[in-house]
Amino acid sequence: MKVEVTARKSQLHDKVRSMNQIVLTTLNARYIHAAFGLRYIFANLAELQAQTVVREFTIHETALNIAEKILAEQPKIVGISVYIWNVSEVTELVGVLKQISPELVIVLGGPEVSHPPDLPAVCELADYVVTGAGEKSFYDLCTQLLQRQTPLNRMIEGVSVPLPQLASPYQYYDAEDIQNRICYVEASRGCPFKCEFCLSALDKTAKPFELGAFLDEMDNLYQKGARNFKFIDRTFNLKVKTSVAILEFFLARMDDELYLHFEVIPDNLPDDLKEVLKRFPDNRLQFEIGVQTFDPEIQELISRRQDNQKTIENLRWLREHTGAHLHTDLIFGLPGDTLENFAESFDQLVALNPQEIQLGILKRLRGAPINRHTDEYQLRYNPVPPYNILSTRDISFSDMQRVNRFARYWDMIGNSGRFKITLPTILGDRPFERFLTLSDALFNASGSTWKIALKRLFELVYEVMVGTLLVDSEQSQTVLREDFLRSELKGRLAFEETKPLTKQKVGKGIANKRQKMHQ
Repeated sequence: MKVEVTARKSQLHDKVRSMNQIVLTTLNARYIHAAFGLRYIFANLAELQAQTVVREFTIHETALNIAEKILAEQPKIVGISVYIWNVSEVTELVGVLKQISPELVIVLGGPEVSHPPDLPAVCELADYVVTGAGEKSFYDLCTQLLQRQTPLNRMIEGVSVPLPQLASPYQYYDAEDIQNRICYVEASRGCPFKCEFCLSALDKTAKPFELGAFLDEMDNLYQKGARNFKFIDRTFNLKVKTSVAILEFFLARMDDELYLHFEVIPDNLPDDLKEVLKRFPDNRLQFEIGVQTFDPEIQELISRRQDNQKTIENLRWLREHTGAHLHTDLIFGLPGDTLENFAESFDQLVALNPQEIQLGILKRLRGAPINRHTDEYQLRYNPVPPYNILSTRDISFSDMQRVNRFARYWDMIGNSGRFKITLPTILGDRPFERFLTLSDALFNASGSTWKIALKRLFELVYEVMVGTLLVDSEQSQTVLREDFLRSELKGRLAFEETKPLTKQKVGKGIANKRQKMHQ
């Protein structure tokens, strides 16, 4: 009897599994990220939902294991979202799937495959590619395929659907998503600005979702326990009346766990918006603010509209009058930029004291208008993802590598918050110049920008502060010791020991004679 029950359960499981004729999948950068696009596709599959499952993986999982889990669903169609951060891994996965199951229909979509003829090699392995918006086009394609109709073209141009006609994806955030992942949301789509380094430059304008219906969805998520909301709107503060209404909505539900992330334009902060921002408790808002460059000539060249004076005033106001966490962005490698010019933008931004400055290296996004400058400014990109810039007419490969290392060390020292007391002493009155000197010396000493233990990093920073930046040893010890204690690390730093430093304690490349001189 027990054997019969087990057999029936197994048959039922196989039957249910065989009903999943469509698998929607992608490889996220990290588990904490939820695939918002897949949920939109699933929400708009109408009657095909009953035959569809969403399966998410990360780029850290092996292609063989992912393929095994996908094929266990026994699907006929697999739809995969492809992005700049996962295209290499997706290419490997599609190759494996086609080797094991040649009859499987693979459909690709996403930004990385949406700009023919500039397409990655994985498109040659797939059966179909949906470019652009996929909510309607993927449904139409699957309907044809499941009815054994053959579409005329492999390349299918996505059809945009008016926002009111789109089914909402928010109900498909499950308990696991709400508990352990970021909930991505959008109150609008598109962007009216034409900054050429960004794919949003291809949008005609920004279109809002109906505010009442959107807030109802946010309330449903909140009631289910969601507390981490990341708005992916390109310009959250474009229409200030809507921005204020959304902020008021969350203020009315403020508790100890609520955290909101918005991408904002830096030169639009009218009084109505300021008033509501001042009412938020500390550390409940994060603003991602794209400054990119303060150089007006480069801004004009790349079609970026930005009032630099208002940007400076608004960033200063946000730091002085709100508890918002400011994550600001600069881009190195833009056409016409130089090392010296970038240093000026960096120094201006440091003076405004945001909590984070992300130093982004220009990347070649397929379809981005900035590609029109490639020949004139001799923009040379890495041929493999993430297609980062390697050199330009005005920036050598050597300097590009130096700034890459600068960016990595800046994350470890400037953005981490672990060197909060030490950082002003490092930067002095020439932030970029002095931190670049620190970065060069750290790399010469360690030979790496990765896998440096925090205690060792403290000791290396001390060596460079004293020996290269010529900071007084007692002052260096004082500020580093305070930061070390704040980090709650165990043990003592090498400069606190009575005996001279050794190579083993400081790292390869720093001589004993120099160590004694620094002490």
